[in-house]
Amino acid sequence: MKQSLQKLTLLVFLAFIFVISASYAQNKAVPLKAPLVTITGTQQLKLTSKIVSGQEYTLQVNLPSHYSDTTKRFPVVYLLDSQWDFPLVSGIYGGQYYDGFMPEVILVGITWGGENPNYGQLRGRDFTPTNLGQGTQYGNAANFLLFIKNELTPFIEANYRVTKNNRTLIGSSLGGLFTLYALFNATDFFQNYILTSPATPWDNDAIYKIENEYWNKNKSLPVRLYMAVGEMEDVAVFNKWLNTVKGRNYFGLNLQTKLLENIGHSGTKPIGYTQGLQWAFKKIPVSLTTTQLKPYVGTYLLGKEPLKVIIENNALVAIDARKEKTVLGAETEKDFFVPGRFLLLHFQKDKANKVSGFQLEQFDGITFVKKTD
Repeated sequence: MKQSLQKLTLLVFLAFIFVISASYAQNKAVPLKAPLVTITGTQQLKLTSKIVSGQEYTLQVNLPSHYSDTTKRFPVVYLLDSQWDFPLVSGIYGGQYYDGFMPEVILVGITWGGENPNYGQLRGRDFTPTNLGQGTQYGNAANFLLFIKNELTPFIEANYRVTKNNRTLIGSSLGGLFTLYALFNATDFFQNYILTSPATPWDNDAIYKIENEYWNKNKSLPVRLYMAVGEMEDVAVFNKWLNTVKGRNYFGLNLQTKLLENIGHSGTKPIGYTQGLQWAFKKIPVSLTTTQLKPYVGTYLLGKEPLKVIIENNALVAIDARKEKTVLGAETEKDFFVPGRFLLLHFQKDKANKVSGFQLEQFDGITFVKKTD
């Protein structure tokens, strides 16, 4: 009797294992059929370059959410290595726009098309300024830059409403090396350069020679430049490059650098690109006199609650019903903003040239706030 029960138990156990194994095999062999995840508001285009020997490039474009509802023109952010980083930077852009750190932009990701592109090989070819004596395998940065300037950008500007004097270039690692190459060979073409973990040791510090050639002819570098490195990388290599740039004391250079705590090579992109975009689009408050600010002082009606505006430390300060203060940065004499928040105030005057209130622009719309005294 005991042996029969043991055999029965064993048979039940084996049957259970068989059912579980069959179920696992079935699930493994037949994956769920579901639609692919896509990024809302994005497009993918193809562009074949005559400059880069018939190379097909894939362009991934993220348009502002209200692009079709307006005739506005937008800054363009050009992103290298979009085969990896387009979803990342699309998400970063959405968050930074919502928080008021940057305006609506057109994001253009650049990667390689064709059948089964070898990204490692193609990055080495297009992002490096010298060929290491190995023919065309490396050292195509000059032609790739010409492709961006003479083929890609005209294509984007012909097909989208863009602001032609507000371009940003983003890259990391070898892409960061190319971003530096572009900085010294197409300085005025981009207004903002964002790079992390640049491969500055490439070919016995070739980028230092390129920078030195630029320095011998130019003492100004009128751009915004953001550079970052991870704490877990070779920080000494980064600091060597940083000290070279700082030592030049370039006129017009707005430089920000960051050492990212507890971050390795690939991890520099999420936080580095976030901070870089903040730096690129940072609003610098203009200085207004008390006479210019005084007409805005008074009480306003925000919904059903009073909002007082006063002058404090030569700036406008809004005080809500809870007595919380918010400093307003002046963008123009009549337009103000709140750093780190999507709050824009556009003061208006009536026919008697007196301030009647302001348009309060927030992420979800615009409201007129009336002045009551």
